[in-house]
Amino acid sequence: MAVPILKQGSVLIASIQTALTDTDVLQLREDVMSQVTRHRSRGIIVDVTALDVMDSFVSRSLRGIAHMTRLRGAETVIVGIQPEVAFAMVQLGMSFEDVQTALDLEIVVDYGVAIADVARSVRENVIAAVERMTGLEVVEVNIAVSDVKLPDEADEEEAEPRLQ
Repeated sequence: MAVPILKQGSVLIASIQTALTDTDVLQLREDVMSQVTRHRSRGIIVDVTALDVMDSFVSRSLRGIAHMTRLRGAETVIVGIQPEVAFAMVQLGMSFEDVQTALDLEIVVDYGVAIADVARSVRENVIAAVERMTGLEVVEVNIAVSDVKLPDEADEEEAEPRLQ
């Protein structure tokens, strides 16, 4: 299945919607390189949010796309890597030196703590861990506070079950 590639200004956006065969990955590489050349693109965003698994061939191919497009003057950012996929990549010894990524995180903070301080600390720790484990260069970390834990709230694992 062909991966749709959209052009937004000088940036190409390739959104992988389903698992890819090796043939699909090779076609994606050809399509990206063709469009980078045709449009003189300065950046490529590859969205892998829909991928629950990423084998070594796909990983190597994405890294290859990033390196080839850099030679054409475009930077590649891979977005949407699922935590399970990142963990598997680390376990398999795959790395993405010189490839950039952006991360989205949701956190819960304790009532009374300075959210900006917590967010800054989380951001620094996540960047250090992801870069150390995967070799990806983290260029952006978006942090959303999804809840504030009040002092009288029990931890979920300690809470009594609602149904008995």
